[in-house]
Amino acid sequence: MSIVQSILNGDRLALARILTQVENNTPEGKSALAELFPYTGKAHLIGVTGAPGTGKSSLVNKLVLHYRKNENKRVAIIAVDPSSPFTGGAVLGDRVRMKDLSGDTGAFIRSMASRGSIGGLARSTAGMVEVFDAAGYDIVIVETVGAGQSEVDIARLAHTTLVVEAPGLGDDIQAIKAGILEIADILVVNKADRPGVENTEKALRSMLELAHPTARVFKHHGAYMSVAVPVQENTAMWIPPIQRTISTDAKGIEELAGLIAKHAEHLRVSGDWVSRERARLSSEMEALLRDELMNQFRSRMPEAEFNQVMERVFTRELSPWEAVKLLVKESIK
Repeated sequence: MSIVQSILNGDRLALARILTQVENNTPEGKSALAELFPYTGKAHLIGVTGAPGTGKSSLVNKLVLHYRKNENKRVAIIAVDPSSPFTGGAVLGDRVRMKDLSGDTGAFIRSMASRGSIGGLARSTAGMVEVFDAAGYDIVIVETVGAGQSEVDIARLAHTTLVVEAPGLGDDIQAIKAGILEIADILVVNKADRPGVENTEKALRSMLELAHPTARVFKHHGAYMSVAVPVQENTAMWIPPIQRTISTDAKGIEELAGLIAKHAEHLRVSGDWVSRERARLSSEMEALLRDELMNQFRSRMPEAEFNQVMERVFTRELSPWEAVKLLVKESIK
């Protein structure tokens, strides 16, 4: 039996092996993704992001426990940890906060390093999500590294994005800077037993009242992109709700799960589910295309010639823009 067929049959060991191959971008991983892709497109992808210290991992732990105990759904968690810019290593410690899920065959926790990727996600995250999707998991939760304001990549990957806030972290409007609020489908005020929770919720609600976007627009490396899809007429616009939670006591978790289900239904009724799927696949295609074109370019360009052009950049003889034009011109001769 092939390893891909083993994954489709529910073999957790085969699943773990393929996830490693996909994360390391090996030929075996690429081949498995190609075989598994026709079986994808069924899972509900949930992104969890927010500033460090808001309790994202503990919140995910209790949310998955709810799905397992009350809804009997199979859930996969991808916990992305930051990589050291100096050593390249990562702690991969989020699973420590999810020890309640150990031994549950219906839950699969996979930690991975960001490997220097901006936006809070590693490049191979999308591939790992597709593996879990094909393996039959009903829900795939991606918890980002917690870089805060830069984590907008998750909006291109997930159907439903949770932005987690917590009172007492400083400026009440810290979370709404630089676009982090705009990616939220549901705003979660965790650690709601702390002083200042009313002020945090009030600040978030005030910002929501200022503007309600009428369309989901994705920004990718400075370029806005959206995918046209028919939208049902008379469909009410989704306004991100605010849900208080205390993850340590599992308070508000059932209500949060209800809001997530309500948002998924809204996406299907409005047609936005298809829109987000197309935007996600378009973004993945662009990233893969850039990588492939770069690999082909470097394989055709002699190393000595490339280094000569780079040296002219180092000595300020050529600007980077001029150097790129020169290299591209030489590569297509």
